[in-house]
Amino acid sequence: MSHTRKLLEGHMETPEAAADRAEIRLAMTFAKAVYDRRTELGLTQTEVAERAGLTQAKISRIEGADAVPTLPLLRRVAMALDASLNIALDADHEEVRFVGHPAA
Repeated sequence: MSHTRKLLEGHMETPEAAADRAEIRLAMTFAKAVYDRRTELGLTQTEVAERAGLTQAKISRIEGADAVPTLPLLRRVAMALDASLNIALDADHEEVRFVGHPAA
């Protein structure tokens, strides 16, 4: 019996597949947090892009979970969304939240 078939029959997941799935899940969680905060503020992708010094296409890729953000990019997006970015990572759970700054 092949290794692949054993994995499928036993519903075992390779460590590589688990890591890939976790990365995708994290990208999707971040994408949803950006979208939710942007719509909460009533902003378009273009407006967020202008605030962050990015292109609308980049914001679209972020919201589509097609971009892996760097730390500087995370900071720019958080500032553009007038919020602090909180990220909690655990073995089987990710939480990404934008916390809006209080009105001055």
